[in-house]
Amino acid sequence: MSDEYEYQHQVEELEGKSASAARLFDVRRIIGGLFVVYGIMVTLAGITASDADLKKAENININLWTGVSMLVLGLLFLLWLKLRPAAPPHPPHPPHPAPESPTPPTPPTSHEEGPNAGGS
Repeated sequence: MSDEYEYQHQVEELEGKSASAARLFDVRRIIGGLFVVYGIMVTLAGITASDADLKKAENININLWTGVSMLVLGLLFLLWLKLRPAAPPHPPHPPHPAPESPTPPTPPTSHEEGPNAGGS
């Protein structure tokens, strides 16, 4: 009895670790984090753009606009992760115990029509 309890406790502990690992490596966290980091870098490149750089891009600070867009997208991914966290996996249902003794099939009664029933 105690072996079964220890085994069940170990299974529950491993399931808890698995759920936290699944939340840690959620793809939304990775994508959002990368977009935020690269968005900061590109935004800084846009802020420090020279007049020659702006002249090449027809006076549109494309680095600034792209960096801000990447920041917004990354923050939206992280907000989505915060508002809708990954659900932990459901544990599998234990198998149903087999009945101790199977019930034999009931023979047909006289008022039921069966393959061996007398009659016509």
